[in-house]
Amino acid sequence: MSSDKDDSKPMLASLVQAGDQQTEAIAITDFVHMARDISNAYLVNTADGDVMVNTGFVTSTQRNKAVFQPVRTGPLKAIILTQAHADHFGGVPAFAEPETEIIAERRFTDTCQFFGMLDPYIRRRSGKLWTGTIKNREQLVIPTVVPTLSVDEPYRFELGGREFQVISTPGGEAPDSVVVWMPRERIVFTGNVFGPVFMSMPNLCTLRGDKPRSARRFLDSLDTVRQLGAELLITGHGDPVHGAEKIRADLDKLHDAVAYVHQATIDGMNAGKDVHTLMREVRLPQELKIGEFHGKVSWAVRTIWEEYSGWFHYDSTTSLYGVPRSSINADLVELAGGAGPLAARAREKVSAGAPLEALHLIDIALGAEPADAGALSVKRDALQLLLSASGGTNLSEVMWLKSEISATEAAIGGD
Repeated sequence: MSSDKDDSKPMLASLVQAGDQQTEAIAITDFVHMARDISNAYLVNTADGDVMVNTGFVTSTQRNKAVFQPVRTGPLKAIILTQAHADHFGGVPAFAEPETEIIAERRFTDTCQFFGMLDPYIRRRSGKLWTGTIKNREQLVIPTVVPTLSVDEPYRFELGGREFQVISTPGGEAPDSVVVWMPRERIVFTGNVFGPVFMSMPNLCTLRGDKPRSARRFLDSLDTVRQLGAELLITGHGDPVHGAEKIRADLDKLHDAVAYVHQATIDGMNAGKDVHTLMREVRLPQELKIGEFHGKVSWAVRTIWEEYSGWFHYDSTTSLYGVPRSSINADLVELAGGAGPLAARAREKVSAGAPLEALHLIDIALGAEPADAGALSVKRDALQLLLSASGGTNLSEVMWLKSEISATEAAIGGD
């Protein structure tokens, strides 16, 4: 089965856009069908009607309905939502029929309210990372979806000879995550409990802004799925994973990788190492290497550190107050004799392969003289060096760097 992956862009971007040209449902089994989307939608046939696991994004509704129509076998009895992110529930108003049960975890509405409360803030920030990947996102109107059934303890129902179990797994991308288990067929739908790319480091704290996710809860939720003994694992993106032995091996490796980062961070904290040292030093051993397509090891280290220790790193008294280090940019630039000497030193750092040190210097220079052409030129080159070094795999990192490069080039051009 092809994943329609485009090797010229980060894997997550390819997965998000994989359904753009889809015209027919993909048959995973003779009764489970997939519509690729920002998060995939799945249709399960039973003898007494259909069940959907997620509905896709609001902009994909008509396409997804057309894709599924030829494989519909009866009324839509239930829609199960694996988390309260709009790419999972955006199509509910279009798919739901008068008798359709909308099933979600008990914290689904709270999670929706969180995003609604911070919508201008998150939309503004996520735009910098996702505008080039999600089409027409500026015009999006996210529907309000109210579950007809909210679950916490495992919830079981039978339909047309098939059994469905909805199991709370609040350690994934959202505190209201669930997985859907079909025990007779040994199929589990995991949504994005493991993140949008399977076998990748979870993004425990997103760049766009969200509630931090707990590494320990992630491990507990992973173990919940691992104990099911699934023979077919169907994720929120990409292709399903077949075979109990492979699924178990993958889940074991994913568990061990995240547990390793968790323990290494705790050990480093107890040894007196600061968070930035651990972000540089903690690395997965070769046998535990997994992808870093959405989250990264270094970001996980920082999130784990701050989950246990909070925002005060015992590094500077100034952190206790509302006057940032940037407030003395003008003083430093004046003492340096202008932005030029700082830009020159930053250029030396770029030439020495130290783009982050260069950006520290440039932030000071541009903080006082934001239009300095020399400083802007060095900033662009430092960002391009970071982009090249990134390997182009992590979508948030790549899109942040690209947006910063574009903004810097616009400033150089006087736009």
